[in-house]
Amino acid sequence: MDENKARRVVDALRDRGTDADLARVGVYQFGVNVRLPDGRVATWDSDDTAALEAQVMRNGVLVGFVPAIDGSDDFTEEQVIDAIVRTDYDKPIAVQRRSAPPPTEPLPRRGGLFRRFMDGFRYH
Repeated sequence: MDENKARRVVDALRDRGTDADLARVGVYQFGVNVRLPDGRVATWDSDDTAALEAQVMRNGVLVGFVPAIDGSDDFTEEQVIDAIVRTDYDKPIAVQRRSAPPPTEPLPRRGGLFRRFMDGFRYH
Protein backbone atom coordinates (compact mmCIF):
# COMPACT_ATOMS: atom_id res chain seq x y z
CA MET A 1 0.00 0.00 0.00
CA ASP A 2 1.44 3.36 -0.87
CA GLU A 3 1.74 6.04 1.81
CA ASN A 4 -1.03 8.34 0.61
CA LYS A 5 -3.52 5.50 0.23
CA ALA A 6 -2.61 4.24 3.71
CA ARG A 7 -3.19 7.76 5.12
CA ARG A 8 -6.60 8.02 3.47
CA VAL A 9 -7.60 4.58 4.78
CA VAL A 10 -6.44 5.51 8.30
CA ASP A 11 -8.34 8.80 8.20
CA ALA A 12 -11.53 7.07 7.00
CA LEU A 13 -11.23 4.40 9.70
CA ARG A 14 -10.74 7.06 12.40
CA ASP A 15 -13.81 8.88 11.03
CA ARG A 16 -15.75 5.63 11.67
CA GLY A 17 -14.41 5.40 15.22
CA THR A 18 -11.81 2.69 14.56
CA ASP A 19 -8.49 3.25 16.36
CA ALA A 20 -6.16 3.15 13.35
CA ASP A 21 -2.71 4.60 12.70
CA LEU A 22 -0.28 4.71 9.81
CA ALA A 23 2.17 1.79 10.06
CA ARG A 24 5.72 2.57 8.96
CA VAL A 25 7.26 -0.88 8.68
CA GLY A 26 10.24 -0.21 6.43
CA VAL A 27 11.77 2.25 4.02
CA TYR A 28 8.85 3.39 1.87
CA GLN A 29 6.79 0.49 3.18
CA PHE A 30 3.48 1.46 4.76
CA GLY A 31 0.37 -0.20 6.10
CA VAL A 32 -2.46 0.35 8.56
CA ASN A 33 -2.32 -0.48 12.28
CA VAL A 34 -5.65 -1.17 13.97
CA ARG A 35 -5.50 -1.20 17.77
CA LEU A 36 -7.85 -3.77 19.25
CA PRO A 37 -9.46 -3.29 22.68
CA ASP A 38 -7.51 -6.13 24.35
CA GLY A 39 -4.05 -4.75 23.54
CA ARG A 40 -3.49 -6.53 20.24
CA VAL A 41 -2.54 -4.67 17.07
CA ALA A 42 -3.55 -5.79 13.57
CA THR A 43 -1.10 -4.58 10.91
CA TRP A 44 -2.77 -4.56 7.51
CA ASP A 45 -1.05 -4.75 4.13
CA SER A 46 2.48 -3.91 5.18
CA ASP A 47 4.38 -6.43 3.07
CA ASP A 48 4.08 -4.87 -0.41
CA THR A 49 1.96 -7.69 -1.82
CA ALA A 50 -1.13 -7.06 -3.91
CA ALA A 51 -3.56 -8.97 -1.67
CA LEU A 52 -4.97 -7.52 1.54
CA GLU A 53 -3.98 -9.43 4.68
CA ALA A 54 -2.96 -8.70 8.26
CA GLN A 55 -0.84 -9.91 11.14
CA VAL A 56 -2.22 -9.66 14.67
CA MET A 57 0.45 -9.03 17.30
CA ARG A 58 0.51 -8.66 21.09
CA ASN A 59 3.73 -7.44 22.73
CA GLY A 60 5.71 -8.27 19.60
CA VAL A 61 4.42 -11.85 19.39
CA LEU A 62 2.25 -13.09 16.52
CA VAL A 63 -1.08 -14.20 18.04
CA GLY A 64 -3.21 -14.36 14.91
CA PHE A 65 -3.56 -13.33 11.32
CA VAL A 66 -6.03 -12.46 8.62
CA PRO A 67 -5.40 -14.59 5.53
CA ALA A 68 -5.26 -12.87 2.15
CA ILE A 69 -8.77 -11.82 1.15
CA ASP A 70 -9.79 -13.24 -2.23
CA GLY A 71 -10.03 -10.58 -4.92
CA SER A 72 -8.54 -7.89 -2.68
CA ASP A 73 -5.75 -7.07 -5.10
CA ASP A 74 -8.33 -5.02 -7.05
CA PHE A 75 -10.11 -3.43 -4.05
CA THR A 76 -10.92 0.25 -4.02
CA GLU A 77 -10.14 2.24 -0.88
CA GLU A 78 -13.77 1.92 0.23
CA GLN A 79 -13.59 -1.86 -0.11
CA VAL A 80 -10.32 -1.94 1.87
CA ILE A 81 -11.95 0.09 4.65
CA ASP A 82 -15.00 -2.18 4.64
CA ALA A 83 -12.84 -5.31 4.80
CA ILE A 84 -10.86 -3.96 7.76
CA VAL A 85 -14.01 -2.93 9.64
CA ARG A 86 -15.80 -6.24 8.97
CA THR A 87 -12.95 -8.39 10.28
CA ASP A 88 -13.66 -10.42 13.42
CA TYR A 89 -10.34 -10.75 15.28
CA ASP A 90 -11.63 -13.05 18.06
CA LYS A 91 -10.07 -16.24 16.61
CA PRO A 92 -6.39 -16.81 15.76
CA ILE A 93 -7.35 -17.03 12.08
CA ALA A 94 -9.64 -14.03 11.67
CA VAL A 95 -12.74 -14.16 9.49
CA GLN A 96 -14.91 -11.58 7.76
CA ARG A 97 -18.33 -10.76 9.22
CA ARG A 98 -21.26 -10.57 6.83
CA SER A 99 -21.84 -6.91 7.68
CA ALA A 100 -19.84 -4.13 9.24
CA PRO A 101 -20.64 -3.00 12.76
CA PRO A 102 -22.20 0.46 12.98
CA PRO A 103 -19.78 3.40 13.14
CA THR A 104 -19.03 4.86 16.55
CA GLU A 105 -17.91 8.29 17.68
CA PRO A 106 -15.22 9.61 15.26
CA LEU A 107 -11.68 9.76 16.60
CA PRO A 108 -9.50 12.82 15.99
CA ARG A 109 -7.01 12.55 13.18
CA ARG A 110 -3.40 12.16 14.27
CA GLY A 111 -0.99 15.06 13.88
CA GLY A 112 -3.35 17.98 14.31
CA LEU A 113 -2.12 21.36 13.15
CA PHE A 114 1.45 20.26 12.45
CA ARG A 115 0.60 17.11 10.48
CA ARG A 116 1.79 18.46 7.15
CA PHE A 117 4.91 20.00 8.70
CA MET A 118 5.93 16.73 10.36
CA ASP A 119 5.56 14.82 7.11
CA GLY A 120 7.34 17.33 4.88
CA PHE A 121 4.32 18.42 2.77
CA ARG A 122 4.37 15.11 0.86
CA TYR A 123 0.60 14.79 0.48
CA HIS A 124 -2.50 16.88 -0.03
